Parts: sequence; C-alpha cells; structure tokens
Amino acid sequence: MTLYSAEEGREYNIRSIETKDEELNSFLFSLGCYSGEPITVISHMKSGCIVSIKDGRYSIDKALANAIKI
Repeated sequence: MTLYSAEEGREYNIRSIETKDEELNSFLFSLGCYSGEPITVISHMKSGCIVSIKDGRYSIDKALANAIKI
C-alpha cells in the first residue's frame, strides 16, 4: 500500500521508499522519513498530501506519496 492511498488520521509505519534519486532519499532521511518510522496522513489533496513525521508537518506531491510504501 502506498502513502497516497492511506486513510487520513491513521498512523502507519514506513516499509520502504522506492525512488532512485539519492538526493531525494537523503532529504527524506533528514526529515525522519525512512523505513520503520511512523507517519500519519493529515489530509489528501489533488496534488499530493499533508503528512506528519516526528512532530513536523510536510506537504508532499502525489508521485512521492506513491513512492512511499507503508
């Protein structure tokens, strides 16, 4: 299941991030977005979703939300 298809308000654990961009992987790691960490979808939008990771809220686009497996 991908993050984009996740239910709003429910906490999930990240299983993997399937992207080949190492710079993007490093950026996500700096936010605390890596395998095993909890993540919550706050709301869905047409262009992506708002997520909560380690006391921070971030807006991520649909492509990235689909690359994050939960």
